[in-house]
Amino acid sequence: MEEAQNRRFWLIELIAYWEGRLTTRHLREFFGISRQLASSEIGHYRKAYPQNLLEYQRSDGAHLPAPDFQRHHISDDVAEYLSWMSGLQASPLPSQSPVYLPHFILPHPPRNITPEVIRPLVRALRESRRVEVDYGSIGNPNREGRIIVPHTFVNTGPRWHLRAWCEKNGDYRDFVLSRFHGQPEMLGKSQHTADGDEKWNTEITLIFEPDSRLNAEKKAVLENDYGMTNGQLHLTTRAPLANYLLQEMRVNTKMLDGRPEAQQLVLVNFDDVQEWLFG
Repeated sequence: MEEAQNRRFWLIELIAYWEGRLTTRHLREFFGISRQLASSEIGHYRKAYPQNLLEYQRSDGAHLPAPDFQRHHISDDVAEYLSWMSGLQASPLPSQSPVYLPHFILPHPPRNITPEVIRPLVRALRESRRVEVDYGSIGNPNREGRIIVPHTFVNTGPRWHLRAWCEKNGDYRDFVLSRFHGQPEMLGKSQHTADGDEKWNTEITLIFEPDSRLNAEKKAVLENDYGMTNGQLHLTTRAPLANYLLQEMRVNTKMLDGRPEAQQLVLVNFDDVQEWLFG
């Protein structure tokens, strides 16, 4: 019973902290429980941590997090929420389980992303709303205001992005979540949805082969490693994500590494996908 309640408390905190509003629907849909039981669990949580959730707000149709919300079951890394939300993490695993196997996952450094940034972005995405943001990039480090319309959170391995329509550029762009600052301001509805993102809706296939400088034995190792068919690995992705995939595969398309053992794979259909790669 304690383990089940800890799982529910984890989800209550996760939603309240990152989305800024909690309803019984979150618990009902995720745990498959009744509205009455979900409401009861929220009540148990409020009794255990009375400083965290405000009374039910009829105007919002939800419980809102208190200004002095304290985390007890979650971390402050937004990847925990985004992984759950996107299905990469279906549920929190119990600390002790009969199916547990010793393992270690190489951690990525957490990005500086606050709930004040995430909450309006999540709402804007779900409601197809415009949102004014303060964003700084490597190309333009002087933070500037711009209006975007989010449509998809994207995980590229080491970090999370937001795919959105950008009114300043008049195009759909990728935004690194940790480069938003302040608190985004919610604006009105927009017609720019994921359906209108032609690049996002274009799928391309990257074709990899072992570096031709490797001998037959080393090529065979890579072919087995990646489960290649006829010496090739075909990976299909959305066009704007092609360069991120190349980075994950550690394939340099601009120059070959001096050591084929370091290069390992090469992209053999570069001409077909060149237009989708970063300059």
